Amino acid sequence: MGKLLRKPLNERIAPGVTLVQDINKDNSPLSYVGFRLIELEKGAIYQEELTDLECCIVALTGKITVSEGDEIFPGIGTRANVFERIPTDSVFISGGRAFQVKADTEKARVALCYSPANRDLPTTLIKASDNSIEQRGKYQNKRLVHNILPDVSEVASSLLVVEVYTDGGNFSSYPPHKHDRDNLPAESLLEESYYHEINPEQGFIFQRVYTDDRVLDETMAVEHQNAVIVPEGYHPVGVPDGYDSYYLNVMAGPKRVWKFHNDPDHEWILERD
Repeated sequence: MGKLLRKPLNERIAPGVTLVQDINKDNSPLSYVGFRLIELEKGAIYQEELTDLECCIVALTGKITVSEGDEIFPGIGTRANVFERIPTDSVFISGGRAFQVKADTEKARVALCYSPANRDLPTTLIKASDNSIEQRGKYQNKRLVHNILPDVSEVASSLLVVEVYTDGGNFSSYPPHKHDRDNLPAESLLEESYYHEINPEQGFIFQRVYTDDRVLDETMAVEHQNAVIVPEGYHPVGVPDGYDSYYLNVMAGPKRVWKFHNDPDHEWILERD
C-alpha cells in the first residue's frame, strides 16, 4: 500500500518556488486524486501544462495571479493565514490547458488539487463568496467546513475540494466514515488526500486510516504541513487540547458523488441527545 503519511519535501523547483507536497499516481496508491502544495516568493512564477487532469488552484495564503490563456485572475486570495477561518479564492482549470501562478505578496502558499478531466469545462474563478459554509457536529465533534468544490457544483467534472477546521479537543471526519465502494446510492467510491496545518505550528494531531478487516490499519501523528493519503477505509482525525487543526481535502473517483458509510461500531455517537 505504501506509506500514508507524507512529510514536507521542501524542494526548490524553480526560482522562488518551493514544492512542499507532491502526491500523484506514480508515487502513491491513488488512481484518481493528485495533490501539490507550493510556496512562492513575491514575483515567482509556477507553470504547468495539464494533460488528462483537471486542477483546482486554491490560494491558501497570500495573494496570487492565475493565468490560463486569455483568462487572467489578478490578486486573488483573502487571508495571510488559514486560521483566519474565512473562505478563500480558487481557480478551476480543465484538462489540456496550460496555466501559471504568480505570487503578488511577499509569500503565497498555494494548493494544486488534481483529478481526471472527464469533460472539457471553462476556466472558472471560484470566489470566496461562492464557498458554502457549514458548522457540523456537536459536543466534541464540532468542525467548520468551507465547500470549495462540493458535489453539487457543476464547475468540475470529477474533482471535489473542501476545507475543514477542527478546534482543540475535538474530532472530525467522525464518527469514522468511509467512501471506498462504488455502491450508489448508499456509498460512493472516492479516494482522498488530507493536507494538514496546525495552530500553533509545533502541534500535532492524530489520524487513523483503517478498513473493516483491518488489513489496512495505520494511526499517524501528523504535524504541520504533513499530508495523509486515504486510498480506502475509515479516516477519523483527533485534535489534542491547545491546538487547532486545518485540513484541505481532495476527493475523486469514478462518479462525482459524495456518499459515505459510517463505521457501524461508532454510528451510535450520532444518536446522542
